[in-house]
Amino acid sequence: MIASVIFPAVLALGLIGWFSTLARAKLLYSGRGSMHSMPGYHAWHLALWIVLPALLVWGLWSAVSPVIVDHTVLSEPVAAQIPTDPVQRAAILSEARNIADDPGFIGFYDESPTLAPAMKAAQDHYGLIGAILVAVAALAGGGYAFTRVRSGYPARTRVERVVMLALLGASLLAILTTLGIVASLVFEAARFFKDVSPIAFLTGTHWAPANAVGDDLNANFGAVPLFWGTLYIGAFIAMLVAIPLGLMSAIYLTQYADRRARKVLKPVLEILAGIPTVVYGYFAALTVAPAIRDFAAALGYQNPSTESALAAGLVMGVMIIPFVSSMADDAIAAVPRAMADGSLAMGATRSETIKKVLLPAALPGIVAGVMLAVSRAIGETMIVVMAAGATARLTADPFASMTTVTYQIVQLLTGDQEFNSPKTLSAFALGLVLFIVTLILNIIALRVVKRFREAYE
Repeated sequence: MIASVIFPAVLALGLIGWFSTLARAKLLYSGRGSMHSMPGYHAWHLALWIVLPALLVWGLWSAVSPVIVDHTVLSEPVAAQIPTDPVQRAAILSEARNIADDPGFIGFYDESPTLAPAMKAAQDHYGLIGAILVAVAALAGGGYAFTRVRSGYPARTRVERVVMLALLGASLLAILTTLGIVASLVFEAARFFKDVSPIAFLTGTHWAPANAVGDDLNANFGAVPLFWGTLYIGAFIAMLVAIPLGLMSAIYLTQYADRRARKVLKPVLEILAGIPTVVYGYFAALTVAPAIRDFAAALGYQNPSTESALAAGLVMGVMIIPFVSSMADDAIAAVPRAMADGSLAMGATRSETIKKVLLPAALPGIVAGVMLAVSRAIGETMIVVMAAGATARLTADPFASMTTVTYQIVQLLTGDQEFNSPKTLSAFALGLVLFIVTLILNIIALRVVKRFREAYE
């Protein structure tokens, strides 16, 4: 009720108030010749006083109204026969709420359809009350702001302060989100390490969580094969493809290609970054993997598997070429032209200038691109799921199937799982290790960039 009716009304009220306040402020400005704030700031000040109180009241009412609605429904005579168990009662009320929103919904409990009409009536009643409260808050805020439209009122200061607080809130939201992710990983991983030794987890070579029961937990949660598969596919095979091709593409586009070729080739290359990873996974499973299998059979492998580390790594390397190419392109293009001209003027060839002047000067940006690509590769899931396999194997054979940390996290957290079991909690331990590895890569990149950064005038 509130979202579908009041929000458009509040928006319309804000627009009307914005234009009317702008007109009044312009009239004052033309009549007196000087004001503390320009008319546009007064208009935005009124719009904020309409929208912000309405959003605040809506948020508070959205938090309170479900409790009031449930209490009202439970006080109805039709609710006298529902069980007194809190869990069952909450489930019945949830189903009744779903039926009230969608009459075609079929619930598990027989009492749910009986409560649905009372739930619908309570939702409409308190939704109307909430809509009235939101409208009153918007009108009160707008009326207050409209009375502030005068020559000496610091509307600019107030509006800029709200904008600053909004920017600060956006920054804090990103920080708090990161802290929440880290806290959840650490908390759940700590529960896992209560049952499994961290040393056995980090140094063990046998990964079989499905067989981990009783006293065999430490013996079946050795994650070294997962770490090896992740690094072997994402940081070795994929980088063997992405770094040379990405770097050479950047060199060609910045140093050899003319303007027309660059205008076409650069967007085409960056399209690779916009292709969904599941499409890459299909390409790896249906095209690259069979070709790799046939190639392995031609080399003399007996019954080679369609799933292989090489197939996943090759396609993953193609996927992250734009990360390396774009960063290297920007870094090389940012090198002052005078450096290249000076090298050429001293008799160096173009290739020598690239190798001994441009690439060393652009090294910080190139390293940052490589580290970004590595972080992206070791966190990839779909390509590994569809092309690399699910076998935790500690081998350097690129034609063998192997698994990664991300694949195991998906497998452990999907389906009907017991959340408190060490098998499921091991996914959080794997996620924590993956987060730490990515953090270390970023720290290394920052150190390398800081070490080799040069200041150009």
